[in-house]
Amino acid sequence: MAKPGPIFAKPLSLLLRDVFSDAYAKQGFAGRELVTRWAEIIGPELSAHCEPLKLQWPRPVEGQATEPATLVLRVEGPMALEIQHASDVILQRINRFFGWSAVGRLALRQGPLSRRERRRPAPASDANEVERVAQTLSLVEDDALRAALARLGAAIKRN
Repeated sequence: MAKPGPIFAKPLSLLLRDVFSDAYAKQGFAGRELVTRWAEIIGPELSAHCEPLKLQWPRPVEGQATEPATLVLRVEGPMALEIQHASDVILQRINRFFGWSAVGRLALRQGPLSRRERRRPAPASDANEVERVAQTLSLVEDDALRAALARLGAAIKRN
């Protein structure tokens, strides 16, 4: 009897690929890259205030060229006017990402964004506090380790 081979764990992204693809397809997205790479595509300044909801493709008319899609964006209320003024830039960046004129128009829907707030980086350590902690670490011989421990100690005292 042959011994069974090792079992390797599969990444969750491979197992759920079809589930997410179906969900994105229902919203008009051919792939999930427009949603997952939104900040890369339009830039962090604009992506902080809007997010893609769906792509609306017009019905094809026989004998006529296909029309580009309309991208529906959810926009924070006060930034809607700014996003509207930047719509040409957003369209250029999206179409450059796709490599063809896939999106021809933006439709804005005001509302709160659905993503979670990102954690803000911790404020920089106070140099005086770091120096005070470093003086208590005279037994540590390695300079880099002493400096790292001093920064850690100052951060702990700050919180």
